[in-house]
Amino acid sequence: MIPLCVPQLRLNRFSAAVSEAVRSVLEGNQFILGREVERFEQGFATYLGVRHCIGVNSGTDALVLALRALGIGLGDEVITVAMSFTATAMAVLHVGARPRFVDVERNTRCIDLAQIEAAITPRTAAILPVHLHGFPVDMTRLMAIARHHHLAVVEDCAQAHGASITGRAVGSFGDLAAFSFYPTKNLGCAGDGGAVVTEDPALASRVRALRAYGWFDDRRISHELGQNSRLDELQAAILNVLLPHLDEGNRERAALAARYRRLLVDEDVRLAAENPGAVHHQFVISVPRRHALRSYLLENAGIETGIHYPVPLHRQPLFAAHAGSPLPVTDELARTMVSLPIQPEVAASHVEHIAQSVRTGVAECKVS
Repeated sequence: MIPLCVPQLRLNRFSAAVSEAVRSVLEGNQFILGREVERFEQGFATYLGVRHCIGVNSGTDALVLALRALGIGLGDEVITVAMSFTATAMAVLHVGARPRFVDVERNTRCIDLAQIEAAITPRTAAILPVHLHGFPVDMTRLMAIARHHHLAVVEDCAQAHGASITGRAVGSFGDLAAFSFYPTKNLGCAGDGGAVVTEDPALASRVRALRAYGWFDDRRISHELGQNSRLDELQAAILNVLLPHLDEGNRERAALAARYRRLLVDEDVRLAAENPGAVHHQFVISVPRRHALRSYLLENAGIETGIHYPVPLHRQPLFAAHAGSPLPVTDELARTMVSLPIQPEVAASHVEHIAQSVRTGVAECKVS
């Protein structure tokens, strides 16, 4: 059996350093917002080329806190995509605003920039682009649209640690950006974790207060409705071990993706357009008979695959009222996309077998 991903293997690769980092925390006396969190916040901010990083409990909380820091709330609309994980649009609802979905581009699977301006209304307050599967949205163009219409931008970077646009890291373009460190991410910890990053010191200060009960200083006086959303020391310690290896892991993923692309030359296998700044959180193909192919791969080749995402957000009950205009590309991709193993610790020695099995499976599915 070839699994889709095994986060434990990433931790095992650096097990000695991870164990030492965890031991150090457990032998200390600071488990919340201590030296490890501070060290990670500084290190990740430096890595991205931004001034401020605030560690929080999850990627979902990172999105919520970023929107709250901007003052987005009841009556506001946030333009985003339905081809994403639930957290993207749920964060908008959590602050009392409404998501306004636009379609994605077929070749990039990211937000269709040509459709944004038509979706802007007098209530639009922000744009929330998603760097899906580790492929960067063209943030230069998106920021030009946002600035022209005086809209805030929050980047959803949950799948894009280290992705870049002409050498500049995603997460450094918007007013704020949200990251997730869920175990399967390119930079993942051993539980939930997230971060908000920004260049703006005032926004950073507000996020820091909102993540800890609305406290703006050490007096622990709540000035507004905050929450308990703090990256803990254990997870920060693990992230501190893994962060120096992020670029190495991303290069390995890029090499595996290049091997897949060379081998998956088939008119019935569609790939995202090549992008030198992508970090390949997922390697996703689009095929006409997805269910049949997945069954073939599992039953005949022992290859586990995934679907990211089978039911787009505008088709889910919670978000149906915000569906708006038809999203034909989103619907098509939701019917046809399949994720193949791309985690280096899993896929490195199996790419040729997986690609050959995909080609054979596609051919078999045609005639069955």
